[in-house]
Amino acid sequence: MPVVIDAPATPETPSRRRTARVAVVRTRPETVIEDYARVMDLAGYQAVLSRDRDTLLKLNLSWTKYFPACSSQPWQVDGVVTKMLGDGFAPSRLLPVENKTVVTEPREGCRNNRWESVLARRGLTYTPLTDVEWQVYRFSSPLLKLNAIFPEGIQIPAIYPGRQIVHLPTVKTHGHAVMTGSVKNSFGGLLREVRHYAHKYMHEVLVDLLYMQRELHPAVFTVMDGTVAGDGAGPRTMIPVVKNLILAAEDSIAIDAIAARLMGFDPLSIPFLRMAHERGLGVADPRDIELVGDDVSRENFGFRTKRSLVIWGDQMIRRGFLRPLERILLHSPLMVWAPFASNVYHDWFWYPTVGRSRIRTFMRTDWGALFRRY
Repeated sequence: MPVVIDAPATPETPSRRRTARVAVVRTRPETVIEDYARVMDLAGYQAVLSRDRDTLLKLNLSWTKYFPACSSQPWQVDGVVTKMLGDGFAPSRLLPVENKTVVTEPREGCRNNRWESVLARRGLTYTPLTDVEWQVYRFSSPLLKLNAIFPEGIQIPAIYPGRQIVHLPTVKTHGHAVMTGSVKNSFGGLLREVRHYAHKYMHEVLVDLLYMQRELHPAVFTVMDGTVAGDGAGPRTMIPVVKNLILAAEDSIAIDAIAARLMGFDPLSIPFLRMAHERGLGVADPRDIELVGDDVSRENFGFRTKRSLVIWGDQMIRRGFLRPLERILLHSPLMVWAPFASNVYHDWFWYPTVGRSRIRTFMRTDWGALFRRY
């Protein structure tokens, strides 16, 4: 039986934040490490994070294989870690973590995405969340869906409560959530491998994750990489587009809203951003977000979210014409077909054909040359 942790006293209903600050900086491979330091300073990260607390560095692994814009970039990890160590954060108190999904393997992904060499040079130890204890945690916040999805209790990593966290997502589209960034990055850390159960109510679950983080972490900060952004059928089968931008903010909703706007979406049209804004969990209205750093007011990537074959199939089972088969196909021992089918499609078909062609194109860019140096 998992250990059950009771939440502390119920927090007050969050008051709506009327303003937020998001830093955006233009960068290039030659200056990207220094530019990460600049964007973090512009966003006031040292006023958010304490050197006297342990800090979880929540990496983003959307594919075990390397694909541009899919997972945390090595220069993103390098820039954030270099900055924090330079500002006096102790290596022993920086804890890089990532989780497993039914289609990713965290240790192999750490090597393929070149995080391993970066962390080793800086004296940091990478911890797959599969290697830590998970415990049931009773949240006092008014969760919208997760209590019903996991009636036996929501299990979280035992190392999470009381530690501050830094999210390292990338700018990309997502077939389930329209776009993915800071909030969606917590999805991979706070829920176990069976988190695909939450796909049916993705937007409500993302709001739940904000409530959960308010209880668990004394501080949350996000540093997002948009040097190469992902357009189309994210979070994996995308078109990588060089955009030379990096972002940072304390407010997870605000940074996701700005990333969404940069990609060409109206942030308030994205359900989880709108719901979080209405509940005072962050600021999603760009009119109430102060942009600092470089002028990106004219940027519009013109991205469009598409659904990969796998995500389309998942949604047909959960909400479409295959819904009568949902319990058998996705909530029984027969569900092993789903990760197998995903791996066949992504790793054995799409990656060796379409994916490799897009990677070759990317490797001819300056960012591709930088990746090879890692």
